[in-house]
Amino acid sequence: MDTTTPITIIADSNIASLDEFFNASTLGQVTGQTVNIITVAGRDINADLLAELQPEILLIRSVTPVGEALLAANKSVRFVGSATIGTDHVDQEYLMTRQITFANAAGCSKHSVAQYVLTAILTLRPQYWQQSITLGIIGLGNIGSSLADYASDLGWQVLGYDPLLPPSDINNASLEQVLSQGDVVSLHVPLTSHKNTDTQHTSNGSDYPTHHLINAETLAMMPAHTMLINSARGPVIQASDLEADIERTNRQVVLDVFEHEPQISERLLSKLAIATPHIAGYTVEGKLRGTQIIYDALCEQLSVTPTQSMQTLLPLNMFLWSELKAHPDRLSKFYDIKQDDSALREKVVDGQVNGADFDQLRRDYHLRREWQS
Repeated sequence: MDTTTPITIIADSNIASLDEFFNASTLGQVTGQTVNIITVAGRDINADLLAELQPEILLIRSVTPVGEALLAANKSVRFVGSATIGTDHVDQEYLMTRQITFANAAGCSKHSVAQYVLTAILTLRPQYWQQSITLGIIGLGNIGSSLADYASDLGWQVLGYDPLLPPSDINNASLEQVLSQGDVVSLHVPLTSHKNTDTQHTSNGSDYPTHHLINAETLAMMPAHTMLINSARGPVIQASDLEADIERTNRQVVLDVFEHEPQISERLLSKLAIATPHIAGYTVEGKLRGTQIIYDALCEQLSVTPTQSMQTLLPLNMFLWSELKAHPDRLSKFYDIKQDDSALREKVVDGQVNGADFDQLRRDYHLRREWQS
């Protein structure tokens, strides 16, 4: 990048602490350039905007699909940073052909999401604090493996399935075993399609596609008492098959993500035990960590030394995992997941939650705190 010209950044306005990490006194000071940050709602970042403003840097979250359709008319972008774990919204192969550097915030909210899952389980079934249950985990990356650690700490048995990783103490079962033997099954997979297909919202094919991984066939493997939780990507579950399964089994299902997000039908919502607006990773720590990771990656791209640290921005945290284990009755004080559930259900109008209201819940979400070790 030309160090004699201003740096223009277009950024999703929902990225935490943008000004603290990317303003003139942090990024600008170390590069010696003027920094111009333009914040936009993630769904409003489009090809016309990028063609008009010609930014050098694009900072996004999961709601902005990035590929040729977005960038064809833009010749200036050299860095794309996604302050999220997932990458299914980014066509990385296209970015490579354009020699555009890409960074995502892998692992930034692994504890946040794992704690969300624990909260959902223990809110619906508080007896599990004192029981040695079997927790099934599909996908054992940063989040799935962190959830396994918490489960082990509670004395739970873990059945894990991840065909992309070698066998291990937690990667120890087949998909059918996880589905048929788990008291709870939690999904932590990326959204991928079959190779050589063009499934919407995916850019990379896989020998182990996860699009509609949970459908009528796989749901039939699960006993009626098995709780199902999805905090990964909505289209991993086929919504129509899930509705039919709940009607048949009265299964407890927790969804933080939805196949047709940001629209959610009241018909589906009414069948769920807990529903939240894609906020499983929305903690102070998780959000700041996501911004820190893409800030560090950009500094590396610019060959400058980072000067900002999330530790200087974190308020005091009194939420201790050891305290919660000792006093399980305090769970709702650590995280009242039912409050998030109620806020989403209150947005139903004319048979659905519309996209604008769904996005507003996420944008205005009061960030909770991670539980500290």
